[in-house]
Amino acid sequence: MAEPETPDDAEPDEKGPLRRCIVTGVVGPKEGMIRFVAGPGQQLVPDLEGRLPGRGMWLSAKRDVVNTAVAKSSFAKAARQKLDVPADLADRLETLLRRRCLDILGLARRAGQVVSGYDKVRTELKAGRGAVLLAASDGAEDGVSKIGALAPTLPVVRELSASELGAAFGRDHTVHGVLLRGRLATLLLTESARLAGIAGAEPSAPAQSESKSNR
Repeated sequence: MAEPETPDDAEPDEKGPLRRCIVTGVVGPKEGMIRFVAGPGQQLVPDLEGRLPGRGMWLSAKRDVVNTAVAKSSFAKAARQKLDVPADLADRLETLLRRRCLDILGLARRAGQVVSGYDKVRTELKAGRGAVLLAASDGAEDGVSKIGALAPTLPVVRELSASELGAAFGRDHTVHGVLLRGRLATLLLTESARLAGIAGAEPSAPAQSESKSNR
């Protein structure tokens, strides 16, 4: 999976690190937004990697913003043409982003940059090699607090279920994991934050913050 790049034929306003949301008008880092282009047959195409040719239309990665864009025909207005936009666009984006996060974990697994299981995770954290904690969304809160206590400043990705994490690790289910330092850990944080926004959840936070909020 390649990191997002700016298309060679992008519009001038797609240069640099910032983008403007076509719904809210807010200008922010492109990592917190999702790019769309007009595809063949007037189809709206999500461009999660930011590499497709054509004029990009950017939305903040938030479910309510996506729903507003659909309801107010924001894509057609931005593209200045009629576009076929699915009513369930937010749900489709959530599915795509969830798959993207799992693909990143698959790459990390093959590269030996992620481990799972409480004992292995604890070993990596004690050695100071961890970058991002993984905690199943349906896992017990006390388990998250226990693992988080070993690395209270690390961000925790909680957008994936135990069965989804398990599939990424070739198991029935996985509750705990940790990504080691590197490009894939950074990429997962970006994609999981976008997933959280589209799913309507809070973005990843340090484990210490979670454990405190549940006391």
